[in-house]
Amino acid sequence: MIELTLEQRQAVSKQGEMPPRAIDPDTDTTYVLIPEAVYARFKALLIEEQNSQFLDEMYLPTMEVFGREGWDDPAMDIYNDLDPRR
Repeated sequence: MIELTLEQRQAVSKQGEMPPRAIDPDTDTTYVLIPEAVYARFKALLIEEQNSQFLDEMYLPTMEVFGREGWDDPAMDIYNDLDPRR
């Protein structure tokens, strides 16, 4: 973790721009400084969105194919009894 110096903290507080930005002059990369709690919330939202996309893109179409291929056949119900989670 990088700890801000007194000079850097003063520059951030004087910047006025929210959220404050910092630039690395060697790479010309700009960084946005946000509180960790805000970052954690954004991260949670992105993970939630990824999970939702997985459901839409993979899980639901897969279940549709399984249904067409006979998984909904009553003869397949025996496999429900073999589920180790029950």
